Amino acid sequence: MSHDIQILTYNIHKGYCTGNRRFVLDSMRKRIAETGADIVFLQEIHGTAMKSDAKRRRFSYPDQPHFEYLADEMWPHYAYGRNAIYRKGDHGNAILSRYPFVSWENIDVSVFPRTSRSILHGVIELPDTGQPLHTLCVHLGLLEQERREQLEALTDRINRHVPRDEPMIIAGDFNDWRRRAELHLHKDLNLEELFVTLRGRHARTFPVWAPLLSVDRIYYRGLQPQNCSRLGSGPWRELSDHAALSGTFSLA
Repeated sequence: MSHDIQILTYNIHKGYCTGNRRFVLDSMRKRIAETGADIVFLQEIHGTAMKSDAKRRRFSYPDQPHFEYLADEMWPHYAYGRNAIYRKGDHGNAILSRYPFVSWENIDVSVFPRTSRSILHGVIELPDTGQPLHTLCVHLGLLEQERREQLEALTDRINRHVPRDEPMIIAGDFNDWRRRAELHLHKDLNLEELFVTLRGRHARTFPVWAPLLSVDRIYYRGLQPQNCSRLGSGPWRELSDHAALSGTFSLA
Protein backbone atom coordinates (compact mmCIF):
# COMPACT_ATOMS: atom_id res chain seq x y z
CA MET A 1 0.00 0.00 0.00
CA SER A 2 1.32 3.47 -0.85
CA HIS A 3 0.18 6.96 0.02
CA ASP A 4 0.82 10.02 -2.15
CA ILE A 5 1.81 13.31 -0.56
CA GLN A 6 1.62 16.54 -2.54
CA ILE A 7 3.61 19.49 -1.26
CA LEU A 8 4.13 23.12 -2.21
CA THR A 9 6.87 25.56 -1.21
CA TYR A 10 6.51 29.30 -1.74
CA ASN A 11 8.26 32.48 -0.63
CA ILE A 12 5.23 34.79 -0.57
CA HIS A 13 7.18 38.08 -0.22
CA LYS A 14 5.03 39.13 2.77
CA GLY A 15 1.91 39.02 0.60
CA TYR A 16 3.05 41.65 -1.91
CA CYS A 17 3.57 41.42 -5.62
CA THR A 18 6.89 42.17 -7.29
CA GLY A 19 8.00 45.71 -6.55
CA ASN A 20 5.59 45.91 -3.58
CA ARG A 21 3.05 47.68 -5.76
CA ARG A 22 0.03 45.67 -4.58
CA PHE A 23 -0.95 43.52 -1.61
CA VAL A 24 -2.07 40.24 -3.21
CA LEU A 25 -2.48 37.82 -0.31
CA ASP A 26 -6.05 36.98 -1.29
CA SER A 27 -4.95 36.00 -4.81
CA MET A 28 -2.12 33.95 -3.32
CA ARG A 29 -4.60 32.09 -1.13
CA LYS A 30 -6.70 31.17 -4.17
CA ARG A 31 -3.72 29.96 -6.20
CA ILE A 32 -2.25 27.95 -3.33
CA ALA A 33 -5.63 26.32 -2.65
CA GLU A 34 -6.00 25.41 -6.33
CA THR A 35 -2.87 23.24 -6.15
CA GLY A 36 -4.58 20.89 -3.69
CA ALA A 37 -1.33 20.43 -1.78
CA ASP A 38 -1.43 18.33 1.37
CA ILE A 39 1.44 20.25 2.99
CA VAL A 40 2.48 23.84 2.24
CA PHE A 41 5.85 25.36 3.18
CA LEU A 42 5.76 29.17 3.32
CA GLN A 43 8.52 31.72 3.77
CA GLU A 44 8.34 35.47 4.43
CA ILE A 45 4.85 35.24 5.86
CA HIS A 46 3.49 37.61 8.48
CA GLY A 47 2.39 36.46 11.89
CA THR A 48 1.59 39.95 13.17
CA ALA A 49 1.29 42.95 10.87
CA MET A 50 0.00 46.12 12.51
CA LYS A 51 -1.53 48.46 9.94
CA SER A 52 -3.66 51.55 10.23
CA ASP A 53 -7.40 51.23 9.56
CA ALA A 54 -6.94 53.19 6.34
CA LYS A 55 -4.27 50.81 5.07
CA ARG A 56 -6.33 47.78 6.08
CA ARG A 57 -9.25 49.04 4.05
CA ARG A 58 -7.10 50.09 1.10
CA PHE A 59 -5.08 46.88 0.82
CA SER A 60 -7.65 44.43 2.28
CA TYR A 61 -5.33 43.29 5.07
CA PRO A 62 -6.79 40.39 7.04
CA ASP A 63 -7.23 40.87 10.77
CA GLN A 64 -5.91 37.41 11.56
CA PRO A 65 -2.30 36.18 11.22
CA HIS A 66 -1.53 35.66 7.54
CA PHE A 67 -0.69 31.97 7.91
CA GLU A 68 -4.15 31.40 9.44
CA TYR A 69 -5.72 33.40 6.61
CA LEU A 70 -3.98 31.26 3.99
CA ALA A 71 -4.78 28.03 5.83
CA ASP A 72 -8.51 28.89 5.76
CA GLU A 73 -10.54 25.65 5.68
CA MET A 74 -8.14 23.54 3.61
CA TRP A 75 -5.33 23.10 6.13
CA PRO A 76 -6.70 22.70 9.66
CA HIS A 77 -3.23 22.19 11.11
CA TYR A 78 -0.41 24.73 10.96
CA ALA A 79 2.78 25.84 12.65
CA TYR A 80 4.46 29.23 12.52
CA GLY A 81 7.97 30.27 13.49
CA ARG A 82 8.98 33.92 13.75
CA ASN A 83 12.41 34.80 12.45
CA ALA A 84 12.13 38.59 12.16
CA ILE A 85 10.53 40.81 14.80
CA TYR A 86 10.12 44.56 14.39
CA ARG A 87 8.10 47.43 15.79
CA LYS A 88 4.92 46.76 13.78
CA GLY A 89 4.95 43.01 13.48
CA ASP A 90 6.90 39.92 12.62
CA HIS A 91 7.35 37.46 9.80
CA GLY A 92 8.87 34.03 9.40
CA ASN A 93 8.17 30.52 8.14
CA ALA A 94 4.96 28.50 8.27
CA ILE A 95 3.86 24.96 7.50
CA LEU A 96 0.21 24.30 6.64
CA SER A 97 -0.99 20.69 6.76
CA ARG A 98 -4.07 18.58 6.16
CA TYR A 99 -2.70 16.17 8.76
CA PRO A 100 -2.06 16.78 12.45
CA PHE A 101 1.28 17.77 13.93
CA VAL A 102 2.74 15.47 16.54
CA SER A 103 5.13 18.27 17.49
CA TRP A 104 6.85 21.32 16.08
CA GLU A 105 9.73 23.59 17.05
CA ASN A 106 11.25 26.77 15.68
CA ILE A 107 15.06 26.77 15.79
CA ASP A 108 16.92 30.09 15.73
CA VAL A 109 19.84 29.92 13.28
CA SER A 110 20.59 33.66 13.14
CA VAL A 111 24.22 34.54 12.54
CA PHE A 112 23.91 38.33 12.54
CA PRO A 113 21.51 40.31 14.80
CA ARG A 114 19.95 42.29 11.95
CA THR A 115 19.26 39.27 9.74
CA SER A 116 17.21 36.91 11.90
CA ARG A 117 16.64 33.42 10.45
CA SER A 118 15.09 30.22 11.73
CA ILE A 119 14.27 26.65 10.76
CA LEU A 120 10.74 25.42 11.44
CA HIS A 121 10.70 21.67 12.15
CA GLY A 122 7.30 19.98 12.29
CA VAL A 123 6.56 16.27 12.71
CA ILE A 124 3.31 15.32 10.96
CA GLU A 125 1.33 12.15 11.50
CA LEU A 126 0.38 10.67 8.13
CA PRO A 127 -3.11 9.18 7.65
CA ASP A 128 -3.75 5.44 7.64
CA THR A 129 -0.17 4.53 8.50
CA GLY A 130 0.29 6.87 11.47
CA GLN A 131 3.89 7.16 10.38
CA PRO A 132 5.71 10.40 11.24
CA LEU A 133 6.84 12.67 8.43
CA HIS A 134 9.50 15.25 9.30
CA THR A 135 8.93 18.58 7.57
CA LEU A 136 11.48 21.38 7.76
CA CYS A 137 10.74 24.82 6.34
CA VAL A 138 13.83 26.97 5.82
CA HIS A 139 14.78 30.46 4.67
CA LEU A 140 18.55 30.88 4.73
CA GLY A 141 20.58 34.09 4.74
CA LEU A 142 21.79 36.17 1.83
CA LEU A 143 25.49 35.99 2.74
CA GLU A 144 27.56 32.88 2.13
CA GLN A 145 29.00 32.95 5.65
CA GLU A 146 25.44 32.93 7.03
CA ARG A 147 24.34 30.07 4.84
CA ARG A 148 27.38 27.97 5.67
CA GLU A 149 26.72 28.22 9.41
CA GLN A 150 22.97 27.76 8.95
CA LEU A 151 23.47 24.62 6.87
CA GLU A 152 25.71 23.26 9.61
CA ALA A 153 22.95 24.00 12.14
CA LEU A 154 20.41 22.29 9.86
CA THR A 155 22.66 19.25 9.54
CA ASP A 156 23.09 19.08 13.31
CA ARG A 157 19.33 19.39 13.85
CA ILE A 158 18.60 16.52 11.48
CA ASN A 159 21.32 14.25 12.87
CA ARG A 160 20.03 14.79 16.41
CA HIS A 161 16.26 14.77 15.86
CA VAL A 162 15.39 12.84 12.67
CA PRO A 163 15.85 9.04 12.78
CA ARG A 164 17.32 7.60 9.58
CA ASP A 165 14.30 5.34 9.02
CA GLU A 166 11.71 8.18 9.16
CA PRO A 167 10.81 10.11 5.96
CA MET A 168 11.70 13.77 5.69
CA ILE A 169 11.08 16.78 3.42
CA ILE A 170 13.06 20.01 3.63
CA ALA A 171 11.68 22.85 1.52
CA GLY A 172 12.08 26.58 1.25
CA ASP A 173 14.24 29.44 0.08
CA PHE A 174 17.90 28.44 0.42
CA ASN A 175 19.32 31.57 -1.28
CA ASP A 176 21.89 29.12 -2.57
CA TRP A 177 22.55 30.42 -6.07
CA ARG A 178 26.12 29.06 -5.89
CA ARG A 179 24.75 25.56 -5.18
CA ARG A 180 26.80 24.83 -2.08
CA ALA A 181 23.95 23.26 -0.10
CA GLU A 182 24.53 19.83 -1.63
CA LEU A 183 27.82 19.50 0.25
CA HIS A 184 25.81 19.32 3.48
CA LEU A 185 22.47 17.92 2.41
CA HIS A 186 23.46 15.29 -0.13
CA LYS A 187 26.84 14.10 1.07
CA ASP A 188 26.33 14.46 4.82
CA LEU A 189 22.64 13.57 5.11
CA ASN A 190 21.91 11.45 2.01
CA LEU A 191 19.18 13.85 0.87
CA GLU A 192 18.12 14.24 -2.75
CA GLU A 193 16.67 17.31 -4.44
CA LEU A 194 13.37 16.69 -6.22
CA PHE A 195 13.96 18.65 -9.43
CA VAL A 196 17.52 17.34 -9.79
CA THR A 197 16.23 13.78 -9.43
CA LEU A 198 13.35 14.11 -11.91
CA ARG A 199 14.62 16.77 -14.32
CA GLY A 200 18.37 16.73 -13.95
CA ARG A 201 18.78 20.25 -12.55
CA HIS A 202 17.46 22.66 -9.95
CA ALA A 203 14.37 24.71 -10.81
CA ARG A 204 15.01 28.39 -11.50
CA THR A 205 12.60 30.41 -9.37
CA PHE A 206 13.91 33.96 -8.96
CA PRO A 207 12.98 36.50 -10.13
CA VAL A 208 9.65 35.13 -11.25
CA TRP A 209 9.37 37.33 -14.37
CA ALA A 210 12.76 36.12 -15.70
CA PRO A 211 13.93 33.24 -13.48
CA LEU A 212 17.71 32.95 -13.42
CA LEU A 213 18.53 31.79 -9.89
CA SER A 214 17.79 28.38 -8.37
CA VAL A 215 17.19 29.49 -4.81
CA ASP A 216 14.05 27.54 -3.87
CA ARG A 217 14.45 23.81 -3.31
CA ILE A 218 12.70 20.61 -2.21
CA TYR A 219 14.97 18.02 -0.57
CA TYR A 220 13.76 14.62 0.62
CA ARG A 221 14.76 11.32 2.18
CA GLY A 222 12.82 8.09 2.66
CA LEU A 223 10.23 8.91 -0.03
CA GLN A 224 9.70 8.06 -3.69
CA PRO A 225 9.50 11.13 -5.98
CA GLN A 226 6.62 11.09 -8.47
CA ASN A 227 6.48 14.48 -10.19
CA CYS A 228 7.40 18.13 -9.84
CA SER A 229 6.46 21.49 -11.37
CA ARG A 230 7.47 25.13 -11.19
CA LEU A 231 4.54 27.53 -10.81
CA GLY A 232 5.69 30.87 -12.18
CA SER A 233 3.65 31.61 -15.28
CA GLY A 234 0.11 32.82 -15.88
CA PRO A 235 -1.52 34.24 -12.75
CA TRP A 236 1.45 33.13 -10.59
CA ARG A 237 3.64 35.65 -12.40
CA GLU A 238 1.60 38.51 -10.93
CA LEU A 239 2.11 37.46 -7.33
CA SER A 240 5.37 37.02 -5.37
CA ASP A 241 8.82 37.71 -6.80
CA HIS A 242 9.51 33.96 -6.38
CA ALA A 243 7.97 31.11 -8.33
CA ALA A 244 6.35 28.37 -6.26
CA LEU A 245 7.48 24.74 -6.47
CA SER A 246 5.16 21.75 -6.32
CA GLY A 247 6.04 18.10 -5.84
CA THR A 248 4.44 14.73 -5.23
CA PHE A 249 5.95 11.83 -3.31
CA SER A 250 4.77 8.33 -2.51
CA LEU A 251 5.33 6.69 0.83
CA ALA A 252 5.67 2.95 0.38
